[in-house]
Amino acid sequence: MGVLSSVNGDANDHYEVPLLTNSTTDGHGVQKNTTSSSIDFVEGVVDYKGEKVFDRLKFGGWKSASFLILLSTADSFVNVGMILNLISYLTGPLQQPTLTAAKNINILAGVTWMVPLFTSLFVDCFLGQFRTILFSCLIYITGFGFLTLSVLHPYLKQSDCVNKILCNSPSSFQVLFFYMSLYIASVGGSGFRLCAQAFGADQFDETSSDECKSKSSFFNWWYFAASIGTILSQLILNYIQDNLSWAIAFGISGIVMMVALTVFLLRMHTYRYNVKKNNSHAILDIIRVYVVAARNWRSKTSIDHEQAIGTAHQIPFGSHQFKFLDKALIDFSNNPVVSRKSCIACSFSQVEDAKVLLQLVPIWITCLIYVVVSSQSMTFFTKQSITLDRSIGPNFQIPAASIYILVTLSIAFFVPIYDRLFIPLARIVTGNPNGITTLQRIGCGIFFSTTSMVVAAVIEKKRLQAALNFGLIDNPNATIPMSVLWLVPQYVLTGFESVFTFIGLQEFFYDQSPKGLKSVGLSLFYSMCGIGSFLSGILITIIERVTCGDGSYGWFANNLNQAHLDYFYWLLAGLSTLQLVTFLYFSNSYRYRRGT
Repeated sequence: MGVLSSVNGDANDHYEVPLLTNSTTDGHGVQKNTTSSSIDFVEGVVDYKGEKVFDRLKFGGWKSASFLILLSTADSFVNVGMILNLISYLTGPLQQPTLTAAKNINILAGVTWMVPLFTSLFVDCFLGQFRTILFSCLIYITGFGFLTLSVLHPYLKQSDCVNKILCNSPSSFQVLFFYMSLYIASVGGSGFRLCAQAFGADQFDETSSDECKSKSSFFNWWYFAASIGTILSQLILNYIQDNLSWAIAFGISGIVMMVALTVFLLRMHTYRYNVKKNNSHAILDIIRVYVVAARNWRSKTSIDHEQAIGTAHQIPFGSHQFKFLDKALIDFSNNPVVSRKSCIACSFSQVEDAKVLLQLVPIWITCLIYVVVSSQSMTFFTKQSITLDRSIGPNFQIPAASIYILVTLSIAFFVPIYDRLFIPLARIVTGNPNGITTLQRIGCGIFFSTTSMVVAAVIEKKRLQAALNFGLIDNPNATIPMSVLWLVPQYVLTGFESVFTFIGLQEFFYDQSPKGLKSVGLSLFYSMCGIGSFLSGILITIIERVTCGDGSYGWFANNLNQAHLDYFYWLLAGLSTLQLVTFLYFSNSYRYRRGT
């Protein structure tokens, strides 16, 4: 039970011992002190017995993180298998209209991205990461169990529904049970995904230069493992869904997560577990800073008094951002009973954490455009490929939906090159232990994102010209005599940009979040993806209404040969350029969190 009490984060004075002193007893029961190497001591964590970690080689590091990375492969395998081909099940056995099915999938995706934002608050304040991984994984497995049962119902079997006219329509209860199962699996997966990644990154000590490098590398390999899971899912689960049974696919997904949970628990004796002091909750402390600063907004105090407060508490007066939050440091109450010692309403560390979290907001807002751009690879890129010649040799044709695997393959190819070749060379040039800063990495990805939209616009213009030259403008079902391989550059660039920006954003929000809010930091990334996806849908709706006036086909006509996706891509390229300029402005003034 030692580990469960530790992961809950209840660290009292029991853990507050001298950093280099290990308290033991001799044979007569008399307490004595023995010194331990400062190199091996890891501050702020305990082992599974709740004891301080004095041997960093025995606990944490790659010894633990490498097994946690396997959870990323398992999660991607089952999650992609559940979502990517879902529309064929909704429009098939469930007999839903395509538009209704698409809307339901978008809502599910939005919930999947947004749930971590609320889960993280509960995680950092109450359960802790270990318990959340355990409970979320059990919910995940339960969801797949229910999905298997829902598909096994006689009226929902694909084999019974070859002819929809002769097939019994599913009852409202059956549809409700399926969606309930789907959302249970989705919510469980969201909590599991968030905490498993944060827990894996926590296995490295940010005060150690070597482990700091390893932590940066961890995010690369986490995403690499996720890409492998995605590839396996597209090759295995999608085939089972289309050719065998959805019940088998959901059943396999549940079994995979059971194996992942088993591996996770078998390695629990090697993990480092974070502890919190004095039962404090970082997010509540930060909220309190904002409340106190707002309450004292119009209050007046002398500069001498503020300087005196700053000197007493070693506050660098006038040398930091968001100085209005310094109002939270001083209690202006005239009531001597309410007033605190030294006039401090909030601690300096609490105010600094509040500033760190607030500083992330401009980066978060700026990168919403990146999500809008990157989401096109799963929609309009696929629609383009449908109209092109997908033949490879005389007897094989690439399925349109399978073209997206080029993005995943690109990620799997470029991540090792980035981590093992680019970063070591960058260290030599820049002198930075991580090669380049996370903001520089994100900025490079935004540049490649802009480039991918320019390339996509040029190729789409070529596709439209080919349709015009061969007289296929009014024939949406005809195959344009232009190879689908022309789309390879934009798919590869999308994968390349993900290695820089997508992974960089995960590392940035984790690394720059306050100590007790790492899960909240990662949830900011996931919420950015969710809101960005919603904005993408809103942007497309607005453009469609604006461009469809006066009897014109608009940019998104059903007949892609009459549409103008090239205009849309140029618009996104322009927005990406604006985003890059804005991002550079905020990045230039960004101050990294102390110790990073």
